[in-house]
Amino acid sequence: MSASIHLPMRRIGSLEVPVVGLGCNNFGSRLDEGTTRRVVDAALDVGVTFFDTADIYGRTQSETFLGRILEGRRDRVVLATKFGMEVDRVRRGAAPAYVRRALEDSLRRLRTDRIDLHQLHEPDPATPIADTLGALDGLVREGKLREIGCSNFSGPQLHEASAAVNDGAARFVSVQNELNLLDRADEHDALPVTEQLGLAYIPYFPLANGLLTGKYRPGVVPEGSRLASSRRAEQLLTDGTFAQLEVLERFAAERGHSILELAIGWLLAHAPVASVIAGATTPEQVQANAAAAGWVLTADEMELVAAGSPIL
Repeated sequence: MSASIHLPMRRIGSLEVPVVGLGCNNFGSRLDEGTTRRVVDAALDVGVTFFDTADIYGRTQSETFLGRILEGRRDRVVLATKFGMEVDRVRRGAAPAYVRRALEDSLRRLRTDRIDLHQLHEPDPATPIADTLGALDGLVREGKLREIGCSNFSGPQLHEASAAVNDGAARFVSVQNELNLLDRADEHDALPVTEQLGLAYIPYFPLANGLLTGKYRPGVVPEGSRLASSRRAEQLLTDGTFAQLEVLERFAAERGHSILELAIGWLLAHAPVASVIAGATTPEQVQANAAAAGWVLTADEMELVAAGSPIL
């Protein structure tokens, strides 16, 4: 058993989470149940106790696997899931009736009586956000949800959701959006709004599909890696991308760190970021991600990354 790594804790509303969490999107798709169990066990061994899944991951198998694997250990973790993207032609969206159905489905698959953080996976243009928030508030009052959040919301959409909350009702405490060293667009959109509204920010794709782990080289795509079977490989594995990675690797190496440590430390240097939910397909990846949290960049280092990189 691996020794627990000391991971600082941050807050998502009333929830306390380690600064490195586990993204569970590989469970039920790239990973079978046995391998998922080994990854989950490794996470718990090193103190990674924040698990983020969604009803659509692995065509609902991610939740199902987690429910079985966490049986008897549910109280050791902060469990987040998401709803709203299309499970099938009927199960989708954020209409009040479906909000309840989606939650009940997730509770059943996860074998639990409450979700710690229930997140609307994407805005639903067919449903006023006030209606969705009202339905979620009712579920919070029933004790089935502890906190609620959203994902893939822009800055203006976060403001709209904040303005739609009734006095004393549950409000979004977090937003989960894409942010990493190779895609910084949200630094100029939702990220500053989270500070204004006092929300926690949960960056997804923190390692840019594995590009920020150091395992990709020009002309080399590791077998079994995410990009080996991705249609986005040709789009992402460009000369420009490798030039950016070279700059970042050199910056990290000059300071005695790896590009993985830079990727995680850069995210954690943004004040609203609560937890970096890196995915993993092996126990070793979980351990490496947790160990990488030791370097949180200073303000000067953040400026140097921005000034010295050709990314922006």
